[in-house]
Amino acid sequence: MTTTGSNKFSAANPTLGYLYQVGVALLWSLRKLKSGPSFSVALETLDDVTFEDSSGQPEDLLQTKHHQSSSANLTDASPDLWKTLRIWFEGVANKTIPNHSALHLLTTSAAPANSVAAKLRIESRDIDGALTALESIALSSSNKENGPGYKAFLDASSSTRRTILEQIVVVDSAPTITALDGAIKAEVFWAVDRKYHEAFLDRLEGWWLRRIVKQLVDRAQNSPILAEELEAQMSDLRDQFKQDSLPIDDDLLEFILDEATKSKHSGSRFVRQLEIIDAGKPRIAAAIRDYYRAFTQRSRWLRDDLVMLGDLQKYEQRLLEEWELVFAAMQDELGENAADDAKKKAARAVLKWAEQAPIHIRSKCTEPFVSRGSLHMLSDAIRIGWHPDFRDKLAQILGDPSGGHS
Repeated sequence: MTTTGSNKFSAANPTLGYLYQVGVALLWSLRKLKSGPSFSVALETLDDVTFEDSSGQPEDLLQTKHHQSSSANLTDASPDLWKTLRIWFEGVANKTIPNHSALHLLTTSAAPANSVAAKLRIESRDIDGALTALESIALSSSNKENGPGYKAFLDASSSTRRTILEQIVVVDSAPTITALDGAIKAEVFWAVDRKYHEAFLDRLEGWWLRRIVKQLVDRAQNSPILAEELEAQMSDLRDQFKQDSLPIDDDLLEFILDEATKSKHSGSRFVRQLEIIDAGKPRIAAAIRDYYRAFTQRSRWLRDDLVMLGDLQKYEQRLLEEWELVFAAMQDELGENAADDAKKKAARAVLKWAEQAPIHIRSKCTEPFVSRGSLHMLSDAIRIGWHPDFRDKLAQILGDPSGGHS
């Protein structure tokens, strides 16, 4: 992984390099899925990106070199070339890299005509010419930066040099990090309707990044990403983008209520409604969590054009009508002269209904927080409530019928 930049102390270029590895790993994994055989992939193990076959043997090793400048060239004296050769030759020497693995140098730089890198492309290969040129450079050059690479190359026997070069494939002029999305999109264009491509990729790449982080953290437990995991995630996402479903984002499923979110909503009208009926702290915390989840998920659906505002309005109308039936039944059972304690108890029963009501926005979008959180959103707008006298109670607490709180 290499980047170029004007500020040698800046973290921007190394960060771009690491993100490039993540994107390249996804792109190559999607391509390998088409070929059928099972595989696994990991970052920062034997190489920048390592693919293993179903038996756990390293099959493809990738060194990625990212340069923002389109004018960068992979010359015979390029540090990118010699640093990569050093890694591979030393890896073969210490037996961490098997002699059957394919070694890929993937770089955004261009290989000049007749250069060593050009001779090691998949097409028009010239192993003899590349070997001769590398031996000449390693024996005659005084470039100190490339010195360790020269040494690793020359320490290998002539036959070993040829064997390793036969394993190497240079992929130059690769897409830069800003062009990777287009390349990835081309691999998944068939997965969903064209209008959903951006939203589909956002979610696929988000899952991929989280899975990469887990793999890096759990390296001691040897948890590479399996082809079956990627295939299952693709299948799940495809199902979520069908007409009778909607995607539920993993970060919202995994969201744990934090103090900042809790504090932000502590004075909200939907929380006041819960306090009026003496709901316990755990139920109030769950309501805030579900309100946040539903509000955020619905906002993303609107942003990604997965639903229209009218769709949400129709869904809220369904929720409102269902609530009206339950609320009216509660009022009938209570009668007009019920004590406030009885009203609160009855109101908590209506809240329990809201916490369990399976009212789905679409038939296969069944995540409970959507309906629970949406009901709390209606409660916040004072379109629904739990206490039989919720509007009067809120007016007393907040000073006006609308609550004076947004």
